[in-house]
Amino acid sequence: MRLKEIYYPIKRELKEVESTIETSLSETKHDSILKVNRFLLEAPGKRLRPALVILSAKAASGHKSTRAQEHKGTREKPQSTSHQLINIAAAIELIHTASLIHDDVIDHASLRHNRPSVNSKWGQDMSIAFGDYLYSKAFELIATCGNTDVLKCISQAASLMCEGELLQVCERENISLLKERYLLIIKNKTAGLFAASCQAGAMLSNSPKDIHGALKDYGLNIGIAFQITDDCMDLFGKKEDLGKTPGADFKMGELTLPVLNLLSQIKDKRRLLALVKQSDKQGAFKEIKQAAMNSEALVKTKEEVGGYIRKAKNGLNKLDDSDFKDSLFSLADDIVERVADINAHS
Repeated sequence: MRLKEIYYPIKRELKEVESTIETSLSETKHDSILKVNRFLLEAPGKRLRPALVILSAKAASGHKSTRAQEHKGTREKPQSTSHQLINIAAAIELIHTASLIHDDVIDHASLRHNRPSVNSKWGQDMSIAFGDYLYSKAFELIATCGNTDVLKCISQAASLMCEGELLQVCERENISLLKERYLLIIKNKTAGLFAASCQAGAMLSNSPKDIHGALKDYGLNIGIAFQITDDCMDLFGKKEDLGKTPGADFKMGELTLPVLNLLSQIKDKRRLLALVKQSDKQGAFKEIKQAAMNSEALVKTKEEVGGYIRKAKNGLNKLDDSDFKDSLFSLADDIVERVADINAHS
């Protein structure tokens, strides 16, 4: 992802978010916990969700960035960012990180960001407790905001995220899984937090409620597209690009959209279903990957990603033009480019 360029209008704010996360995780007096916290901070990830919080807040309020002034050599001060906004952005990142740590326990994942997962380094007991710890730190930050509407927005998203994860586990090895059920799972598990990131940012901008709704819809749609793209990468991607071993979904018996699309199109469904049931065999995974690559399933999945991205971008039409709005458009385009490049991994 071209994040450095996309994040340019909010680079100062993201540094503040990083500082807030570091401060929050350094408050403990226990060296054993600080050791895990430091390990976590060494691989910060994309920081996509806090970026969405800040970009949405600034795009909703119609701020212009200082890029033009910088190019002109002026010394005009950048728009100030509220302490509340930074804390909410940091809190949402901590919620997301906690969910990843718990995901790695559930999926028995040994890698995250091309390095050992917390689970593989310290075990599942520590990982579960650490994920809970991060959730608690997140809601401490949210409490400083003093805005019950924002609290409700994020709390509901966190609840749905957990429900989506639980539903995904319940539906494992369900070879009759419907596409509608799959979409419900990823809306809850992934897209809901994207939507809450954008909505919460807009709420803190004092913009009209229709703008809050437009940005919530934008977040939901790019969240769905993002997760479908991730599912495609898990099937077609390479370890060095993913930062983890591909085929994790297949190994855990989870049917994702490219496989569901393959099931709807392939003639020899019995053969494919037999392969799906062999989730513990690498040969079965490779055969499904090749079958999907050689079918229209990948094309259809890319088209569906494009559809969600168009919906997301259409929702931004209510916003005034700004560099922040441009960055939201660019984030959407970047997801499309990521899924469009999948053929390069064949």
